[in-house]
Amino acid sequence: MSARPDHSSQVAADRAAYYEAIRGLHLSPLWEQLHALVPPQPTTPCVAAHWRYEALRPHLMRSGELITAAEAIRRVLVFENPGLPGLASVTQSLYAGLQLILPGEVAPAHRHTQSALRFIVEGRGAYTAVNGERTTMQPGDFIITPSWTWHDHGSDADAPVVWLDGLDIPLVRFLDAGFAENAATDQQAITRPEGHNAARYGANMAPLREASPHGATSPIFSYPYARSREALARLLRDGPIDAWDGVKLRYVNPATGGSPMPTMGTFMQLLPAGFAGQPYRQTDGAVFSVVEGHGVALVGDGPAQQRFEFAPRDHFVVPSWQALRLAARDECVLFSYSDRPVQQACGLWREQRLAN
Repeated sequence: MSARPDHSSQVAADRAAYYEAIRGLHLSPLWEQLHALVPPQPTTPCVAAHWRYEALRPHLMRSGELITAAEAIRRVLVFENPGLPGLASVTQSLYAGLQLILPGEVAPAHRHTQSALRFIVEGRGAYTAVNGERTTMQPGDFIITPSWTWHDHGSDADAPVVWLDGLDIPLVRFLDAGFAENAATDQQAITRPEGHNAARYGANMAPLREASPHGATSPIFSYPYARSREALARLLRDGPIDAWDGVKLRYVNPATGGSPMPTMGTFMQLLPAGFAGQPYRQTDGAVFSVVEGHGVALVGDGPAQQRFEFAPRDHFVVPSWQALRLAARDECVLFSYSDRPVQQACGLWREQRLAN
């Protein structure tokens, strides 16, 4: 007598045949992937990573010997997340890289739909021009290139200048909304004196009959470090100190009170010497740039936790929903940016403050 076919084997064969039949109609069964599509908590292919400026700076300077700013359009070494190889992404929604400009160079004018931030890491005396106005770069300055605005960079300095480029390239790529255009000349005409936009919008005042020039993006495109540092120092003196963040402020759009850019939130924080922060996690993966001081960032939980001992001009990324705990050996200042405005606009952003 022949053995009866195993019922479970028959079910598996029937399902396989069914899946093969619907695949030809470009259909797939939700029940086979539901748990991955709607997980119990955020999951990401991104991993925490740390870029030591001391180690990468020689390679950045070498790039200046191999290719000009005009040839490269933008001479940048991209921070690639180890979990996202080949995608030029530091998180799934953000791009980060270090741009180098040498004395006398010009990075030619163009515009694109992607929003960009510049955070000055090394050197002073270079400039960026946005829609007819220049701003001179100083270490720690936060500068915005709004979406679809003409911009070029140049240097009147006598030494290299390096800044962090942060863009929403992966997000715009996901939305299939990327456009770019090169200008007819390398440098745009300067039509307003430096500091013009700060005078119009940077004194808690705004022109009476004039709409904000960049839509949802801040009309101020340069936020000087000296002002940010002064505010942090005053709040540190006044107290109290937050157990998770130290003293942390968010940059704002003076026209709306919201984020300076619709797709990226930007922050500056001060950790007093000896600070040992509590751990927290947030749904927005964040990129950090160390402005001052030495400290430690502990990222993740348990055996997978990573320890980054950071120094000035270092950079590190904290992926979505991975715990972060910051500690400071001496007084530290950290700049950071994330996609928080997008998450908040969609009602998705969450934070969990943990305890040791």
